[in-house]
Amino acid sequence: MPALKNSGSSRASKAPPSNLPGAVTAFLLLTAYGAIAAWWMWSRGYSYYFGDAEAHLNIARRILDSRTPGGSQIGTVWLPLPHLLFAPFTLNDKLWINGLAGVIPAVLCFATAGALLYKLTARVLGSQEAGLAAALLFATNPTMLFLASAPMTEPAMAAALMGLLLATLWFRDAQTTPALFAVGAAANAAALTRYEGWFLIPFVTTYVWLVARNKQQAFVFAILASIAPVAWLAHNQFYYGDALAFYRGPYSAQAILARQLGAGMAQPAAGDWKLAAEYYAYAVRDVVQLPLLIAAGLGLLVALYKRAFWPLLLLLLPGLFYVWSVHSGGTPVFVPELEPYSPYNTRYALAVLPVAAFAAAALVALLPKKAGAGACVLALGVLCGQLRLPVSISWEEAQLGSEARRVWQAEAAEYLRENYRPGAGLVFFFGDLSGVLREAGIPFRETVYQDNRAAWDAAMDRQSAFASEEWALALEGDAVDRRVHELGDAFRLEKRIEVKGAPAVLIYRRT
Repeated sequence: MPALKNSGSSRASKAPPSNLPGAVTAFLLLTAYGAIAAWWMWSRGYSYYFGDAEAHLNIARRILDSRTPGGSQIGTVWLPLPHLLFAPFTLNDKLWINGLAGVIPAVLCFATAGALLYKLTARVLGSQEAGLAAALLFATNPTMLFLASAPMTEPAMAAALMGLLLATLWFRDAQTTPALFAVGAAANAAALTRYEGWFLIPFVTTYVWLVARNKQQAFVFAILASIAPVAWLAHNQFYYGDALAFYRGPYSAQAILARQLGAGMAQPAAGDWKLAAEYYAYAVRDVVQLPLLIAAGLGLLVALYKRAFWPLLLLLLPGLFYVWSVHSGGTPVFVPELEPYSPYNTRYALAVLPVAAFAAAALVALLPKKAGAGACVLALGVLCGQLRLPVSISWEEAQLGSEARRVWQAEAAEYLRENYRPGAGLVFFFGDLSGVLREAGIPFRETVYQDNRAAWDAAMDRQSAFASEEWALALEGDAVDRRVHELGDAFRLEKRIEVKGAPAVLIYRRT
C-alpha cells in the first residue's frame, strides 16, 4: 500500500469547528422526536403497511432464527446492511412479534441521518443556524417520518449518504489515512444499503483523486470502495450459483418487471428519458412538497455562491440514479398526475430530500450569526405548507396496497395462534406469508421454506419428508399448495381465507 500522508493541511486549520456537541444534541433530540412519531404510527398499525417492511423484518429474523441460519438467509436482491442492523432486535421474540424490532433501528437511523445533516450543513455553510434548519426540514417531512417508523431502507441510506459526504470533506481537509478509511467505510455502508450506493462509487473516487495530494490515495480508495460490491457478487455466487442473481434471478427487479409486463402492467416511462424525468419530478413534488422545493431553489443560489459544489453534486446523485432506473424500467415510479394514475413507488423520490433540505437551509446562512430564530421560522413555514400527518403520498400508497394483505394476514395469524402447537412444524413459501408467522409468534426454526435448501427440496420431492411437518400454509396455486394436492389425502384443508383482490390463503393440517 502506498504511503499516506498523516499531517494536517492549512485548509484543515481553517476548517469550521467540528460541531460535535451540537451533532450529539441533534441526535438525542431527533431520537426522542422520531420515537414519539414512530410510536404514534406503530400504535395505529402503519409501520407494516408496506409489504417490504414486513419482508425486511422477517429476513432479518431468519438470519439467526432458521433451520439453516447464516448467510444463506440474507437472500439475493436486497442488500444486507439494513437486515444486519435489524437482526439483533429481532432476537427478542416480543419485539419481533409486535414489530418494534424493526421500528427501533429505523428511528436510530433517522436520527443519525438528521444529526449528520446538521453537522454537514453547519460545516459547509459556516452556520449552525443553517444546520438546524436543514435538520428540521429533513425531520419534518411526512414521508421520511412515515418510513422512519418502519423497517425500511431509506433512513439507513440517508445516514450512510450523510456520513459519506462528511468523510470526503474530512479527507479533503486532513489528507490523513484515518480520513481516507472513513470515506471507504462510509462508501461500503452505502453500497451495502441500497444500489444507488454503487452508483456513487465512481463519483466519490473521482473526487478523492481530484482533492488528494498523493494521487495514489485514489487508487487505495477504489480498492476500499470495491469491497462491498465484490462481497455481494461473491455472496450471490456462493449461495445461489450466480454472481448476478440479484440482477437477473427470480426475485430480481428484472424478473419482477417481466412478470408485471406479462400481467399487462404498463411502463410508460421505460426507454424515454423525458418521461422518466417527468414522472420522477412529479414524485419529488408529491414527496418533498412544493414549499420546500421553492425554498431549495432559492437557497441553491446561496449554496453555489458559497461554493458548496461537491455537497450539492453528491446529494443530487441519488435522485439522478432513480431517473436512470425509471428510464431502464427496473424501478417503475408512478404518480397520481400521470398514467396509470397511481402513487406506486413514489417513496423513491425521498432521495431528493437531503439536497432540498441542505439547499433551503442555505437561505438561513444569509441571516446574522445569532439569528437562530430564522432557522425555526424557515422550517416551520415549510412545515405548515407540507405536514399533514399521518398522510403522505407514500402512506397512501402503502395503505391502499396493503388493505387485502392486512385482513388475511390477521385472520390466518389468529387461527394459527389458537391451533398451532410449538414443535409441530410448518412448511410455507417465504414471502408475504412470513408476516402470518410473525403475527402468530411461530419461530422460523420450526418451519421449512425455500431458503432451507435441503429440507425444502426434500419437502418438494419426497412425501415422507413433507409429511413430517404437521402444517402447511399456502397461497392458492403456489408451490406448497401444488405439493399438498400431489400428496392426495395426506393433508386436509383446515382454513380457507378469501379476501377480495388477493389469492386465497390456505391452511392445511396433516391427517
